[in-house]
Amino acid sequence: MTYNVRIADLPPTERPRERLVTYGAKHLATSELLALLLGTGCKAQKLSAVGLGQQILRQLGQHQRDPLEILRNVSPQELMQIPGIGLAKATTIIAAIELGKRAFQTRPAERRIVEDPATAVACLSHDLMWQETERFAILLLDVRNRILGTQLLTIGTATETLAHPPDIFREVIRQGATRAIVSHNHPSGNVSPSPEDIELTRRLLEIAQILSIPILDHLILGNGNYASLRKETRLWEEFPQTE
Repeated sequence: MTYNVRIADLPPTERPRERLVTYGAKHLATSELLALLLGTGCKAQKLSAVGLGQQILRQLGQHQRDPLEILRNVSPQELMQIPGIGLAKATTIIAAIELGKRAFQTRPAERRIVEDPATAVACLSHDLMWQETERFAILLLDVRNRILGTQLLTIGTATETLAHPPDIFREVIRQGATRAIVSHNHPSGNVSPSPEDIELTRRLLEIAQILSIPILDHLILGNGNYASLRKETRLWEEFPQTE
């Protein structure tokens, strides 16, 4: 799309609003999502709303950083330094970002039964999903997989956190839980498990068998994404848990 084309001049199949309704928000480019928030472009620069969205991303990423990473914590003042962005547009973008964060951070009601990874992720998001340093947390469950609470165990650097199996199981026992889901975040947003993640999971499952305290999953969260090691590895087949 060229910058000086108005959204109204585009074919209906290329307009962000119509594309969202037809294909869903996941299929829109980030600049198109921004265009829906902006509503209008910038006449002085002959930019459509999509073009203005592209300019925001381009300017935020000019220092070779991920523009989405910057956008998550951008201030209204920073946005208003971009030509075409005034107070109304800046605050609309900030409000949408905050709303998205809160949606991910909403915790399920206590004592809710965890039946799938998504439920556990919703409960852990507040502590892990958008953090800029690595953190390790435990979701504590009773014998019926009902949520007893969460416990943030360690906070590391931007690339590393330390979690030791004895500390993890000690906390599970101290909290009166009979099973648990362990989790940590990858601030980069790449939630693929590292060799260290897999090795830690293997050690935890081995100890879990000895203590008869099942570890139901190891989740990795980051930037709106998550991965379940139970689904992505065969470790639970190697070390079956009494559930």
